[in-house]
Formats: sequence, C-alpha cells, structure tokens
Amino acid sequence: MVDVPGAPLPEVDSEVGLDLGLTTFAVMSNGRTIESPRFFRRAERRLRKRQQALSRKADGSRNRAKARLRLARAHARVRDTRNDWAQKHSTAVIRENQAVYVEDLCVAGLARTNLAKSIYDAGWSAFVRMLEMKAQRYGRTLHKINRYYPSSQRCFACGKIDGPKPLSIREWQCASCGVAHDRDLNAARNILAAGRAERLNACGEAVSLPA
Repeated sequence: MVDVPGAPLPEVDSEVGLDLGLTTFAVMSNGRTIESPRFFRRAERRLRKRQQALSRKADGSRNRAKARLRLARAHARVRDTRNDWAQKHSTAVIRENQAVYVEDLCVAGLARTNLAKSIYDAGWSAFVRMLEMKAQRYGRTLHKINRYYPSSQRCFACGKIDGPKPLSIREWQCASCGVAHDRDLNAARNILAAGRAERLNACGEAVSLPA
C-alpha cells in the first residue's frame, strides 16, 4: 500500500473533477485517466473453477473444507489486490490536488442493473471513501456534487443540455455550438465546474450552479 505522511500536505494550485466509469475507471478534468483494473473479471475463471471444485465435494468432508478455504483465499486475493490499487491511486489524486470533485453516485441503485457485476468490481464506493478519508487527514477537500446534475448531458463549452445518451456513445457533438466532446472528459469538466459552484454557494457567495 502506498500512502502519504500523516500530516497536512503543502497546498497546491490544482483542483480536479473525476468522472467514474467502467470502461475507464476515472477520467479527470485535466485529461488524465485511471484505467480500470477489473480485478474480479480477470480472476473470474479461476474463481469459477474453485467454486465448481467446492460444489463437487461431499458435505462435511475434509476435502470440502479444504476447497472452501481455497475459494475464500482466492476471493481475499482479489479483494486485497483491489484495495492496494485503490489506496495507491486515491493517494496520488489527493497528493496532486487541493480539491477533488466527484458525483454522489447511488451505487446501490446502479447495482440493480445488468451492470451489477462490473459496478461492484470497479469498487467506486471504496475509492471515494478513501478519497474522503485522505482529504480530511491531509488538509484537502473532497466534494460530492448532486447526483442528479446532468454532467454527461451538458456541453461544457456552451452549457447546452443535449439530453441523455446510451453508454455506447463515447463521443458526441453539441447540437448548439458544434463542439465535439469525449463523453467522459466533458463530464469530468462539468463535475469540476459544478463542484466549485456548489462550494461557493455553501460559503454564501452569489454563484449559481451551471445550467
């Protein structure tokens, strides 16, 4: 696990919006990306074999106990690998940015869709919790924007809301101003702008959330 010292970090002149996804784990408003490791997907074949081996063993037998332990160890290896990866990347994001903005995702709701396995494999909730904990510990800010804000629908260039789009559409062109967008980068930039506006509103400033 990679971590930073347990004291406030020097201030940096950088803030970032993060759009969390499945194809790419995170796209940042500064154009950087964090690739999705898909730890469960990569281990799925091995886990399935361990599960099948367990199901073939007689109930109460010593061999069944051994098979159950092997399966548990395989799942633990996936969990620990994902956790180490998330620790490393959450530390880097917090170290490099004074404020981090993310969407307040309803993971439980998304997990009721046919993407449930991929969503749980991504581990968004754990990653955001790490960001929040490290932001508090090291003098940074982690702000979650309203989950209903249309970050993927709004043109960052002109503010036009172009309507919902299926996940298969990764690039689109604004019908109003003609600017071509990468779906995730555009969303990350909108998350950054909306997060800044919400923070200023919370401080009593006369700033409205982008349309």
